[in-house]
Amino acid sequence: MKDFYKLTDLTDFNYETNLSDPGKYPFTRGIYSNMYKGRLWTMRQYAGFGDAKKTNERFRYLLKQGQTGLSVAFDLPTQLGYDSDSQRALGEEGKVGVAISTVSDMARLFDKIPLDKVSTSMTINATASMILAMYFVNAQDKGVAQENLSGTVQNDILKEYIARGNYIFPVKPSMRLTIDLCEYCSKYVPKWYFISISGYHIREAGATAVEELAFTIANGIAYVDAALKRGLNIDDFGPRLSFFFGAHNNLLEEIAKFRAGRRIWARIMKEHFHAQDPKSWMLRFHTQTCGSTLTAQEPENNIVRVTIQALAAVLGGTQSLHTNSFDEALALPSEKAVTIALRTQQLLSYESSVSEVADPLGGAYYLEKLTDEVEESALSLLKEIDSLGGAVKCIESGYMQRKIEESAYRYQKAIEDNQKKVIGINVFTDKTKKSQPIKTLKVSPQLAVQRKRKLKFFRNKRKEIKVKEILLKLENIASSNENLMPPIIECCRNRATLEEICNVLRNIFGEYDVKKS
Repeated sequence: MKDFYKLTDLTDFNYETNLSDPGKYPFTRGIYSNMYKGRLWTMRQYAGFGDAKKTNERFRYLLKQGQTGLSVAFDLPTQLGYDSDSQRALGEEGKVGVAISTVSDMARLFDKIPLDKVSTSMTINATASMILAMYFVNAQDKGVAQENLSGTVQNDILKEYIARGNYIFPVKPSMRLTIDLCEYCSKYVPKWYFISISGYHIREAGATAVEELAFTIANGIAYVDAALKRGLNIDDFGPRLSFFFGAHNNLLEEIAKFRAGRRIWARIMKEHFHAQDPKSWMLRFHTQTCGSTLTAQEPENNIVRVTIQALAAVLGGTQSLHTNSFDEALALPSEKAVTIALRTQQLLSYESSVSEVADPLGGAYYLEKLTDEVEESALSLLKEIDSLGGAVKCIESGYMQRKIEESAYRYQKAIEDNQKKVIGINVFTDKTKKSQPIKTLKVSPQLAVQRKRKLKFFRNKRKEIKVKEILLKLENIASSNENLMPPIIECCRNRATLEEICNVLRNIFGEYDVKKS
C-alpha cells in the first residue's frame, strides 16, 4: 500500500465518531444493524455470451445452482449502439457478452424467467436507456408492471470516459440521458436502482484502491449535482443510488476501502447535500472480484485469489457479489468454472461464520486505523478534484485518466522488477512443468449469420411507417429539453432496433471524439 500512495499518520482516531454501531450513521460498520444475519448478500454472477438463447440457458442453470440474482453482460456492439448486422459489429457479435438489438432479443434473454420475482442487473452505460426500455417493454408484454420490477442498471457514463472507452455521445448529452433515466425510474419504477456508480472499471484500468474510491465518489457527486439541477428532490432519488467496486487481493486494504467509502458518502449526502432521509446517506454497493488480478499461468490459483477477494467484499459489507471464474484470463467462463465461482460464495455464506456477525473485524486497531488512512487519502483526492472544477472538468482535462495511467505503470513495473510478487508469474514458477490445456467456452462463428437472419425477420414483421413516425418523434424530443425515456420506450414498443434509436441521437448529439476533448 505504501508503494502506491502516501499514508497519513493519524493521531485523532476516535471510536465514538468513526466507529459507531452497524446500521448507524456514518455506517462505517455496515448499512444495516444485523447485516447478513437478516439477509445474505445477493449472489449475482455476471453472465452473457453469444445470443439471447445461449445466455438464457446459462441464467437458468445458475438460478438452479442457487444464484439469487441475474447480471447481464452485453457484447461490444450492443454497448456501442450497433445492431448485430451492422458493419461496425463485424467480428464482435456475442464475443464478450450477449448480443441484444431488439425487444425480441430481450424476450428470448429472459424466457421462462419471472421478472417480478428475480432481481436483474445490467452492465450497460451508453445505451442504458435503450436496453432498459426494451426490458420494460418485454416485462409489459409478459404482464409485469414496471412498479414490480427490481434490479439495477449501471448507467454510469462518466467512468466510460475515464477508464473503459465504451461511450457514444459527447459528455453533456450523455449526462442528459443518464439523468433522464434516473428521473423516469424515480417516478415510475420505484424498486429499480437507476445508476450503479462504478469504481470497478476504474480499478481494472490500473487505479489504486484510494483512486478507485475517490474517483467513483467524485462521479457520484457529479450525478447528484446534475439531478438537483434538473429539479429532482434528493430524498426522492438518493435512496436508489448504488455503487459498484472491485476487490483485489490485499484483504485488509479492500475491507478498509469499503468501510471508508460508506463513511465518506454518508457525510457528503447528509452534510453537503443536506439529505434528510437516512436511506439517502447509505452507500449500497455491488462488488466484483477483479479480472486484472487473474493469471493465465496456473489458472487454478485464481480460485484462491477470487476467494480472498470475495472474503474482502463480505467482510467489507457488500450488498451483492460476483465472483470471477478461474478461466476468465483465458476465455469466457465455462460452466464448470462458473459453478466453482458460485460455490465459492455459497461456501463463504454457509460454511464459514463471516455472515453471522455484522462487521466481524470492526474494532481491530489496525483495520480501524487503515480505514481512517484510506478515508483521509481519498478525501485529499476529492478536494483536489473539487478545486479543479469537479469530476466532469477533470475528465475533460484528462486529469483522472493520467492519474490512472501513472498508477497502472507503477503497478506493472513493480511486478516486472519483482517488487510485487505474483504466484506463477515472478515467484514460485515451475518452467519444467507443462500446463494442462483447459477446456474453454467458444462462441460459434455461425452466430453472426444467425443474428443477421433474425434481424431481417424481425424487421419484415414490423410496421415500417409506424417505426419511422416514432423515430421522428424521438428526433424532435431530442432537440428539446423533454425527458427522452418515454419516446425511447415507445420506439422499443414499436419495434425500432437499438442502432436505429442510437442513430437518431447520433444525428442530434454527435459523437464523442477523444482527440478533440
